[in-house]
Amino acid sequence: MAIRIFNKRLPECGARVFIDPSAVVIGDVQLGADCSVWPHAVIRGDMHQIRIGARTSVQDGSVLHITHASSFNPGGYPLIIGDDVTIGHQVLLHGCTIGSRVLIGMGSIVMDGARIDDEVIVGAGSLVSPGKHLLSGYLYMGRPAQQVRALTEQEIAFFTYSAGNYVRLKDDYLAEAE
Repeated sequence: MAIRIFNKRLPECGARVFIDPSAVVIGDVQLGADCSVWPHAVIRGDMHQIRIGARTSVQDGSVLHITHASSFNPGGYPLIIGDDVTIGHQVLLHGCTIGSRVLIGMGSIVMDGARIDDEVIVGAGSLVSPGKHLLSGYLYMGRPAQQVRALTEQEIAFFTYSAGNYVRLKDDYLAEAE
């Protein structure tokens, strides 16, 4: 696995974290227990912090970055992600805040300063504009992402199922590496 120090900050990993050897994790990054980072994902905390909660899965080819502080954006934006989040393949998350029990569909982009509450689905290929706030309990889709409908009970139950499924899969990968 490629865990790299930047600016004297080494990424920190909770218990039982799996990082694929082709993934890269750099700088001021904290991964919670039972997280998984899959092939070719990049998590780059070089100019601000990235905090990822427990049981969160970062799928293949995703890019997670921050927004640095400048005169154009005093304070910048860290990247904050809650627990039990499934981040689909080739997702771009940039300087945003994501709650717990969230599914970010494949190929989606979530931009600077956007906030996604707990229990939200962002449909595949969606674009969450800078500063947009997605409210809990809804499916959002489109470019730009728009509220489509309330989530069903089955969809809400899927959040912890999906997180648990990736915990089991990463445990299989860790066991095979021993």
